[in-house]
Amino acid sequence: MQRSPKSRFAFWFLTVATVVLILAPPIADRAGAAAAQRPNVVLVMTDDQGYGDVGVHGNPMINTPNLDRLHGQSVRLTDYHVDPTCSPTRSALLTGRYSSRTGVWHTIMGRSLLRAGEVTLGDVFEQNGYATAMFGKWHLGDNYPLRPEHRGFQEVIAHGGGGITQTPDYWGNDYFDDTYWHNGVPTKYEGYCTDVFFDGALAFIEKNREEPFFAYIATNTPHGPLNVDPKYSEPYVQKGVPAGMAKFYGMIENIDENMGRLMVKLDEWGLDDNTILIFTTDNGTAGGIAGTPKTPKKGQPAAKESWRGFNDGMRGKKGSEYDGGHRVPFFIRWPAGKLTGGRDVDQITAHVDVLPTLSDLCDLKPVKTLPLDGVSLAPLLRQTTSDWPARTLFVHSQRIEHPEKWRKSAVMTQRWRLVNGKELYDIQADPGQTKDLADEQPEVVAKLTKQYDGWWDGLRERFDEYVRIVIGAEQENPTRITCHDWHGASVPWNQGQVRSAPFANGFWAIDVARDGTYEFTLRQQPTPANFPIQATEAQLKIGGVELSKPIEDGATGVTLTAELKAGQTRMETSFTDANGKSRGAFFVYVRRLP
Repeated sequence: MQRSPKSRFAFWFLTVATVVLILAPPIADRAGAAAAQRPNVVLVMTDDQGYGDVGVHGNPMINTPNLDRLHGQSVRLTDYHVDPTCSPTRSALLTGRYSSRTGVWHTIMGRSLLRAGEVTLGDVFEQNGYATAMFGKWHLGDNYPLRPEHRGFQEVIAHGGGGITQTPDYWGNDYFDDTYWHNGVPTKYEGYCTDVFFDGALAFIEKNREEPFFAYIATNTPHGPLNVDPKYSEPYVQKGVPAGMAKFYGMIENIDENMGRLMVKLDEWGLDDNTILIFTTDNGTAGGIAGTPKTPKKGQPAAKESWRGFNDGMRGKKGSEYDGGHRVPFFIRWPAGKLTGGRDVDQITAHVDVLPTLSDLCDLKPVKTLPLDGVSLAPLLRQTTSDWPARTLFVHSQRIEHPEKWRKSAVMTQRWRLVNGKELYDIQADPGQTKDLADEQPEVVAKLTKQYDGWWDGLRERFDEYVRIVIGAEQENPTRITCHDWHGASVPWNQGQVRSAPFANGFWAIDVARDGTYEFTLRQQPTPANFPIQATEAQLKIGGVELSKPIEDGATGVTLTAELKAGQTRMETSFTDANGKSRGAFFVYVRRLP
């Protein structure tokens, strides 16, 4: 039968279409292939692990075979710097901006809260179509709008505060079988904390492996308290490692074990080649250096301990302005991105470079324009430049309410370290920072001082501002607020201090979201503790309102109600006992009534 031209065209089109459909991969496979063009990113950052706390860096005692293997596959930043303590490093790494610029320069006292206007890696990846998740330690705010789920992370499993057992953490956690916040909801988990966080990350990766994802795994380990299964720590004790350091090493060995699990799964799921895998840490070692051993008393046997730790010859540890406080590991592996592994990058780099570097490698569009302090390291990682410009970088430790110029600071170049504005070290000739050259090199001191002055002037304008906790917002109502974030000279930042009930007080910087009636329940210990308040009267001051109420014998909470206007204010509380002594309410639960 002869077909018309129109029918012949239709027959031809259907035949070709059928062949195309048969030969083409399934839609899901094509979607996965398209997604695979964009690299996944897994960023692992441990807590208090220093440069010397990795076997491949020369530590002959610690057992880290998986990190050693990753080191061999990675480009390594050998002169990479962070801040000397936790929260500042996290804020700088996530924003590409110096920590003090973001409102973060302490780990407590309301100075660990990341300003709401800052843009995080979570925001950038989310706005560029990535699935995003965060697991473990956030330490940049426990209330709206500061929590990770408000900063671009769609899936979150996190503890409270700066560590498990700290004041904002779920009451009674101890690293084993704890309760963490899953997308803002307290959820009970079984297992050791680090295992739980890696389990959550692996479940997230498996669920999202057909689309690009960003997983930020920030372990609370090996930060104290040093709680770990003895199977990890006891072998070190037997080898002569001091008991505390043995636990510290044991926690790192558990991290290494989880890194191995992660690497195996990435390979098993076919994600290995096109996943950027980063391992780094947040400050210098906290537990990897032992002090001078105690001399045994007469008649007592000498201590079995013989190992005193390893810090790769650096001076200082966590909190220090010397390199041992802020020079840390950074391994980055991406086979499909042609980052040739097994290679060192010796140029000076820092945490502020991470966001611009990942934005460059993943071709991410900016969410909004904020001036970055970091630069993209992609040319160094890809070996596409031989003309890298000289840089001057800055770190400081400001564990006080208002920063002080030159306090525990380091101005750093490829060759020089100007410490506290007074001491000068040639880091290439003297990596242990033992010989002060300030008197011999006055022109270098003057140059670095001028650069520091310019940096400081760019930061100090906002030092008197407060990052505020919002109450009455739909996104978090009720709101639980803790003394970890009050402004004051004495801050009970962990649960042990709360249990000891110090006579301490401070105020919170508050933003009332909207006019309304607010209910405040003041507690000495949080709701799960069911602890009787050790006082006879409660007081509350907020938004020009002052209230007081007698405390019934045995009461675990006192509720007061106030009419508030929207706007910025401060909140103060107190519990006064029969002797006239008072302490602040360590926990306040605020609810805007309908």
